[in-house]
Amino acid sequence: MSEATVVRKTRRRSRGGEARSGQPGQNPHLEVPYITRGIPTYDILSEESLDRIEATAERILAEIGIEFREDPVTVELFRKAGAEVTQLDPERWNLKFAPGMIREILKTAPEVFTQHARNPKNTVQIGGPHTVFAPSYGSPFVMDMDKGRRYGTIEDFQNLIKLAQSSPWLHHSGGTICEPTDVAVNKRHLDMVYSHIKYSDRPFLGSITAPERAEDSIEMARILFGAEFTDQNCVIMGNFNTTSPLVLDGVTTAGIRAYAEAGQGSVHLPFLLGGAVSPLTVAGSVAQCLAESMVSCALTQLVRPGAPAVLASFISSMSLRSGSPTFGTPEPALGSLAYGQLARRLKLPLRCAGNFSTSKAPDGQAMQQSMMSMMSAIHCGANFLLHSAGFVDGLLSMSYEKFMMDTDICGALHAYMKGFEVNEDTLGFEALAEKGPGEHLFSTEHTMRHYKTAYYDSALNDDQPWESWDEQGSVEMAERANKRWKQALAEYEAPALDEAVDEALCDFVTRKKSSVDDMWY
Repeated sequence: MSEATVVRKTRRRSRGGEARSGQPGQNPHLEVPYITRGIPTYDILSEESLDRIEATAERILAEIGIEFREDPVTVELFRKAGAEVTQLDPERWNLKFAPGMIREILKTAPEVFTQHARNPKNTVQIGGPHTVFAPSYGSPFVMDMDKGRRYGTIEDFQNLIKLAQSSPWLHHSGGTICEPTDVAVNKRHLDMVYSHIKYSDRPFLGSITAPERAEDSIEMARILFGAEFTDQNCVIMGNFNTTSPLVLDGVTTAGIRAYAEAGQGSVHLPFLLGGAVSPLTVAGSVAQCLAESMVSCALTQLVRPGAPAVLASFISSMSLRSGSPTFGTPEPALGSLAYGQLARRLKLPLRCAGNFSTSKAPDGQAMQQSMMSMMSAIHCGANFLLHSAGFVDGLLSMSYEKFMMDTDICGALHAYMKGFEVNEDTLGFEALAEKGPGEHLFSTEHTMRHYKTAYYDSALNDDQPWESWDEQGSVEMAERANKRWKQALAEYEAPALDEAVDEALCDFVTRKKSSVDDMWY
């Protein structure tokens, strides 16, 4: 009997039985505030290869160094810690670090830390065996099947927060889900942080685009959580990029210092394009990424030992015909696997990869590339996945439809990462023994006991027979996702927020906005 024949017979039998549930996408047994993995990580490199990458990273730091710009305070912190400082001009310094120096500084950084949510049920653990999914970050454009590609607005920003809050498969509200370009550059961070607080009760990221915006973000967190609690707990994080190759600018380092001084978390991310700002080869990119991220993380420990810091990588390939970045390709995925091993050696939480794609639409290319990248993050042991939903167009756009498709993948990954138990019940001997050979198992006691929880139930897949799908209009995945995000927004209800806290936040935003003129660039 062919596999296709088995499938047809199974469908005919299943139609007469009890429906699993009234609606698709019901998986209450998988809904958790964050994932604690039940499957092992995958180690791609030998200890010898890891040693060689680490030695090259140390050599980069000792012989080439990192250039710091426009932040003498940070330079002085590293000088006191033992760095060799060479002033290049009044606003630029080259710092070199003896082998082992940065690793020693990083020993005070926590291997696992808690980021608190305003709803304690949504508080997350970042590091160790834990994984946190967050939406994509930083796109200036948004797109959907109705309006096409356009600049993001504050309405889009809030819609995407609402969609994230509505999904049981994301754990974090994220940060700059899209750029709200209809709000002044120097004021939009206030609206963004307030929107995360107002429309989500999950953890969130603050602004990092200027030191004063970082300070505003932290102050809003203090209003929400209380100054004393905020001083002793991580309630907000910043996501910081180095300026590759081998540069840390003053805006970045001052922002890192602001979060660390407040005891808040920070993610330290080189954005490497192989052949442009890093070596073309995977091993070289990984070594450079490690060097840059380690130094950036180390700054937090010089400011406040014990401040949460997340080692990160954003290793990307390029189309060498055009010079354009490419995402969701196999080589960066291999880089993520290696980087996971290096992060575990350093005993630091890791951020890398996500649902990456250069496709211009939520299509087959988008999901093929996304799965290549996302699975590398899952298997390498990544703890914080910032680009888990919506990433399309090489990070230039957030797609409403792909957002829903990606969150459905995240749901499936909850089941995948949970693994499975092997015991007397799960081995299912009784299911076969109840009726014996040649009889279907639909009505057995074992099946009835497990049928609601045995498999992940996708909210978007269409798994019915072709004839039924055709009769219902031959609706494809992107169209189903289009309907799904509209339904989610229509059904969305904002989580309750204390009125006094809301009033204090609105007053802070109003005062800050009125104190400066609008800047649009």
